[in-house]
Amino acid sequence: MSQSAYIKFVQGSSVERLSLEEAKGVLSQYKEQTALTGQQLDWNYAEAAFPYTFESKQDDRWFFLKGINPLYKYILFGTGEANSAAGHMVPCVQVVLPDEATHGDKAKANELCKYIAKQLKAELTMFNGRTIYYYPRK
Repeated sequence: MSQSAYIKFVQGSSVERLSLEEAKGVLSQYKEQTALTGQQLDWNYAEAAFPYTFESKQDDRWFFLKGINPLYKYILFGTGEANSAAGHMVPCVQVVLPDEATHGDKAKANELCKYIAKQLKAELTMFNGRTIYYYPRK
């Protein structure tokens, strides 16, 4: 059975909603940052930190990351709406681990979700159902 995590854009988030192209942009920024870290360490860290390529079909509602080595298979990203902790519907990015996803995919998906949510000050509901609040709460 596939598992899902939700990056929810609530009041206090940096953005109201995120398009798929913007999500790809945030992931590309992560990839660039890890490449720069690798240059500083004189190590090819970019491949280890982001072992995926961007893939998409003829559908503009989702895209997926395809693993470039056998330790990683797929992570899917899509946009939509979900219930927030306050109980109302908010825009979100859904991250899905398909049935054939590996443990490496789950670990990397957790890392990417945390990165995106922290950058955009969003509410993150993890694959295990726990919620992390990156936006300022009163």
